[in-house]
Amino acid sequence: MNFLAHLVLSGPDDADRLFGNFAAEAVRGRAAVAAYPPAVQRGIRLHRLIDSFTDAHPVVRRSTARLRAAGLGKWAGVAADVGYDHLLARDFARYHYNPAEPLPAFAQRMYALIEDRRAELPERLQHMFEHMRQHDWLTGYAYPLGLERSLLGLSRRVPGAAVLATGAAAFLTELPAYEADFAEFWPELQAAVQAAD
Repeated sequence: MNFLAHLVLSGPDDADRLFGNFAAEAVRGRAAVAAYPPAVQRGIRLHRLIDSFTDAHPVVRRSTARLRAAGLGKWAGVAADVGYDHLLARDFARYHYNPAEPLPAFAQRMYALIEDRRAELPERLQHMFEHMRQHDWLTGYAYPLGLERSLLGLSRRVPGAAVLATGAAAFLTELPAYEADFAEFWPELQAAVQAAD
């Protein structure tokens, strides 16, 4: 899953867990994890659980196989993750734990929580977060153009990932299939996160 899903799955009441779940994107190795307080480590573990559950889930594998067949090769999983964030953002009131909180308000709340602790993030994530906040990635995921920009940006920044430039078109071409996959997968992921608490 991508940034939006990780933040939503962190839940409403635990800023340390949320921060750890976000920071985990760039925290590598036991020593780096151990440098954070236990409450933040809990968020890092949650991030790993979300990723491993997602990668092993048969519905996600079905989405990934469809994208692989569309020519995305080993980058199909990345395109599926970002595509799923698009669906989460687009139908935010349906999937968010608080349907009364619109996506723009959620995004601004997340940016503020992370900004308060930005100095604690790994350096490369600090720079990425600034770009994320300035360009409001979380809200942008709701639109096809946001999906396209996200995958295009990855295709330019990540060595060997040029094929991701075609990821949005591949995802949107078979959008009803991905919508069905996500609608089936999301409640199971939520249940796995709740069971891990």
